[in-house]
Amino acid sequence: MTVYSNPGTPGALVTFKPRYENWIGGEWVKPVRGQYFEDISPVNGKPFAEVARGTAEDIELALDAAHSAAPVWGKTSSTERAAVLNKIADIIGANLDLLSVDETWENGKPVRETLNADIPLCSDDFRYFAASIRA
Repeated sequence: MTVYSNPGTPGALVTFKPRYENWIGGEWVKPVRGQYFEDISPVNGKPFAEVARGTAEDIELALDAAHSAAPVWGKTSSTERAAVLNKIADIIGANLDLLSVDETWENGKPVRETLNADIPLCSDDFRYFAASIRA
């Protein structure tokens, strides 16, 4: 049986930053109103990071970024889109343990579920849609 160390402790696969911003347009962006909330782990009931509290203004920034990216992505061939989705699946698979521990810490599920179901199925979803694009 594999035992995973708690994030941020010696031997741990995962270390969380103290604070996370919004990911918008390919970069970390502070929330417009500067608000954050504590992310509490169900594993131990303690906060492990602060996370940006998005508001309507942050959603508008994300929508603006999506609308800016749409023309280029819209001209991307189905072969290239499939390659991008398969690359995401590859990266998920290559980081299975790390992502499983991270997901367990975030949602409280047993690591055996995130390791054997949730994260592999996420990778499978990307591969499914990559194949669908080509079909």
